[in-house]
Amino acid sequence: MRLIDAEGKQVGVIDTKEALRQSRLVGLDLVEISPATRPPVCKIMDFGKFQYEQAKKEREQKKGKKKTDIKGIRIGFKTGDHDQDLKRKHTDDFLRDGDKVRVEIVLRGREKAHKPLARTIIETFLRKITVPHKQEENIAPHPNGFSVTLAPISNKEQTKTESEVQSKAN
Repeated sequence: MRLIDAEGKQVGVIDTKEALRQSRLVGLDLVEISPATRPPVCKIMDFGKFQYEQAKKEREQKKGKKKTDIKGIRIGFKTGDHDQDLKRKHTDDFLRDGDKVRVEIVLRGREKAHKPLARTIIETFLRKITVPHKQEENIAPHPNGFSVTLAPISNKEQTKTESEVQSKAN
């Protein structure tokens, strides 16, 4: 194995027993840094401190990420036009805020016999949404209706899709 001492200097390729002996002399642990390389790389260090530093790096990475929520919009089979408009406005607001939206149409009882009509209702609802978005999946049937997940399009993606539309038009 290739050994790196506590100061960060390369000792060289040595036997495992010798590396363990050197780590015990210093009073530190022998930690395998890169097991995939040939020969594997080990370092003499305090393992507790190493774990603390790794956890600290992970927390920093999580801090930079934006957590996206999935908001839900439910439409009934008999939902009126005004109520659908209100739900569309809520969907637009959620997408503008950067949240994903799961749109569901719920069928109850005898409504389940009219699945093609329910699919048409959800498709017309999706066409009414004014904020640029993309469907993460196709409209999926489930036992009580249909659902689809929408995600907002970032500014970069929006300009890219607009340029694609213009190039297809020419």
